[in-house]
Amino acid sequence: MTSRLGRAYVALVLILLALPILVVTGVSLNGGQALRFPPQDPSFRWYGELFRAADWLGPLKNSLVIAAVASLISVAVALPLALHAWGRGGWLSRVLYTLGVAPFMLPPVITALGFLVFWVALGMYGQMAATILSHGIFLVTLPLVTISLGLRAIDPALLEAARTMGATRGQVLRTVVLPLVLPYVVSGYAFAFVLSLNEYIIAYMVAGFTVETLPIKIFNSLRYGYTPIMGVVSVLFVLLAVLVYGTIGVFGNLPRLMGADRVEDR
Repeated sequence: MTSRLGRAYVALVLILLALPILVVTGVSLNGGQALRFPPQDPSFRWYGELFRAADWLGPLKNSLVIAAVASLISVAVALPLALHAWGRGGWLSRVLYTLGVAPFMLPPVITALGFLVFWVALGMYGQMAATILSHGIFLVTLPLVTISLGLRAIDPALLEAARTMGATRGQVLRTVVLPLVLPYVVSGYAFAFVLSLNEYIIAYMVAGFTVETLPIKIFNSLRYGYTPIMGVVSVLFVLLAVLVYGTIGVFGNLPRLMGADRVEDR
């Protein structure tokens, strides 16, 4: 009986999580410019319209550029932080690691407000560079955590064997550590990329309406009336997240990335 209740509870949770996605998908298929579910005159018209509308292509390009570059910055900051915390230890490493995960400890609006004050003081408010750097710093936590998990998964015997055979510290890093931790670096980049695409608060506070990303464009468009393109963008976000996370789940060690111990790497 308990097992049946457990399965029923899980099924109910999955249904509740899937319903909004189902509704948004249905709305995006309306043939006319209407907010209706079930959709009337189902059509993929608005999916094509997204790539023909200049006022949507601009935010799409901005979102992709910001996400790609910001995620690269996050990894570039997170990798040396994780290596230092793993290889050195001590209070300084703990402080640096805490600073790396601090952005996710605070409410995003507080972090966004700090970025706003900072960029206004530097005269860079409203510039894409400010948005990219803000996202890059805010998202450092994701690759920092995944890379740290990958470093902790390395068998110390491999490092000892490399040193015994005369490898220098740099050679051990290049030939042993980095190849083993590369999947975790890629996973951290992917997590940061997806989250940057969907991030609204920091992008809005740092750039306002000057640099429109897709989330900002959706909220701005709501003021002038609904268009099914908003549903199309939402569906594409979901599909991209499923593709990225699904790929990581298939080709990566998902239990290890989620923090599980004693899981054999594939």
